[in-house]
Amino acid sequence: MCTATYDDANLILRLYDMRREPRLREARAWFGANFKAKTREEFIKLCPIGSEENASYRMVTSYWEMVASFVTAGVLSQELYFQSGREIVFIWERVRDLVPAQREMNKDPTLLRNMETVCKAYIEWMNKQSPDMYPTFSARVRG
Repeated sequence: MCTATYDDANLILRLYDMRREPRLREARAWFGANFKAKTREEFIKLCPIGSEENASYRMVTSYWEMVASFVTAGVLSQELYFQSGREIVFIWERVRDLVPAQREMNKDPTLLRNMETVCKAYIEWMNKQSPDMYPTFSARVRG
């Protein structure tokens, strides 16, 4: 495990500032309240191409994929990030059932791959903190 640096802390603060941008905040609020699609059909109904909902979905998932890419590339300390970045696991819990079909449909096996990788490690980290933490969190998020 690498020791976190001031650069890691500064990057986390910059990422937090980005989350406060009005359009991303709006997209995150919509996603948290409304995105519960479990199948491709539910996704298409909830987020038709060209809709504000589709734009919000893409904004939220691409933001968290970008954040995850910083962790997987080693630019951002995983340990430091896990101490304050749980929203990524919330997003992953909401999309993980859809990802295999989206990858197949788009012929893109890398779609949200960074987010998946980081979230699997995050879930392991959560389980080490407390064996009940992740199952309780997942049940609450997935409803």
